[in-house]
Amino acid sequence: MNLSDSRTAGQPPRRISAMEAVLAHLRGAIERGEYAIGDKLPSEAELCRTLEVSRPVLREALRALQTMGLTVSKTGKGTFVVANAVEDPTFGDYAASDLLEVRRHVEIPVAGYAAVRRTPENLDHLAHLLDRMEQETDTTAWVAMDTLFHLAVAEAAQNPVFRRVIEEIRDALARQSAFLNELGGRREQSNREHRAIVEALIDGSELDAVEAMSHHLDRVETTLTDIVRSPAGGKDTAPGAGTPTEGNPQA
Repeated sequence: MNLSDSRTAGQPPRRISAMEAVLAHLRGAIERGEYAIGDKLPSEAELCRTLEVSRPVLREALRALQTMGLTVSKTGKGTFVVANAVEDPTFGDYAASDLLEVRRHVEIPVAGYAAVRRTPENLDHLAHLLDRMEQETDTTAWVAMDTLFHLAVAEAAQNPVFRRVIEEIRDALARQSAFLNELGGRREQSNREHRAIVEALIDGSELDAVEAMSHHLDRVETTLTDIVRSPAGGKDTAPGAGTPTEGNPQA
């Protein structure tokens, strides 16, 4: 089976990566019961040979399966199925639902405070960071700057406790950001949402800043929900449907 031939469904179509195709295949097999709870997945070498993908691509897919709560990897033993349906992905130490609940209660009001308390230095830092994000093509680098962006908004609120809270969930934010970019093509949309937040801070509009951050988190939740409800975001992974790359494609 060659999973290098895949393409997204939907409008407009988004070319998907080899990792997404492998993830969709393995997730589908688990949800159909081809791999039952307690079963061990084939070895990495066997899966790479069967699916005709590289080991780095396979490992990314296996990490995503674990994030979704479908599998656990045991050092020296392999990867085992622990659930047959995705319910609440986990990012580091936190479940996605818990993370989003806290983000709504913290980051939305923080954006409002930042709009009325930000300094010229805060605005310069955010604008420079956003410019770099909009030009960045490497997903890993973009994800790192994504967390810095949310830290910078917290700093602009001029309350060190807010920054401490964002610092606490920083690793989870990075994991969630990478997950949504790999499986949801969120980067360009997120850049636009970040731009709206910065513009509201520049204008000093508390209302606009609150609305912009609320919209941003709404879109995060929607994308995450779409991924959870539909295998690999509802992508068509039938062989012969197209050709993905082994990078992180953007529409």
